Amino acid sequence: MTEGKAAPAAVAEHSSRNLLMRVIAALVLAPLAIAIAYAGGWLWAALVTLAAIGLYVEWLMIVGAVRERRVVGLGVVALAVAGFCLGFGRIDASLIALALGFAAVALFSPERRVWTATGFAYAAAAEIASVLVRLDRIEGFAALTLVLLVVWVTDIGGYFAGRGIGGPKLWPRVSPKKTWAGAIGGFVASLVVAAGFVLFGLGKVGPLLLLGAVLSVASQLGDLFESAVKRRFGVKDSSHIIPGHGGLMDRLDGFVAAVVMAAIFGFLRGGVDGVGRGLMVW
Repeated sequence: MTEGKAAPAAVAEHSSRNLLMRVIAALVLAPLAIAIAYAGGWLWAALVTLAAIGLYVEWLMIVGAVRERRVVGLGVVALAVAGFCLGFGRIDASLIALALGFAAVALFSPERRVWTATGFAYAAAAEIASVLVRLDRIEGFAALTLVLLVVWVTDIGGYFAGRGIGGPKLWPRVSPKKTWAGAIGGFVASLVVAAGFVLFGLGKVGPLLLLGAVLSVASQLGDLFESAVKRRFGVKDSSHIIPGHGGLMDRLDGFVAAVVMAAIFGFLRGGVDGVGRGLMVW
């Protein structure tokens, strides 16, 4: 009887410890990310490039291709060269480097070619989109901050709404812990963030609420996509680099989907040099 009671207590203690580690990691990493995003330029490009390389390597770990050194090396070099070009504002050169990197990874992958090429495309999209959104000197920081905040509150709102309300699972086969209550809670939290930007005069009500909603949905779909990939290969965490969060993919899956969606929206409205402005000036 005592052992039966001890097991739930141990689980609760582990859950509380994990939550504490998540909070501490977030309190350290979030201000650092915002500070570097504010600085922009080569510093932001460097951070984004390191993250993209980490995403690529973790993807290869998940799909079981990380031992293929040539595939790892070709992808890392291409992402690094693209990041160097992005740091100097050469979008054209970075796109060429990424295209060549994608071709090389696909060509030299001895097995699981589709998976390795998809992983490189995933990391490359995150790299280029993150820089494009921040490119504009003024609106770029506001646009990037909106993306970051929407992703964060979607995650936080979903976590607490899911645990507090519970109810039907969102997609139990892919992500057993996610609930519809959590998805709706995160979605509502994103609308609150968008409304806050409106109150500060950073955009119009309708467009910003729509943007916040789209980015929140994209963030949640990105999370589910990563969960589906991990489940396909029987992996729980992409790595253990971030205390309480697992790996970079575990932490950035929602951001990758949201920032790529934001870059597409901004590009359609403002062109390559005005992605951030295209997002914020509606």
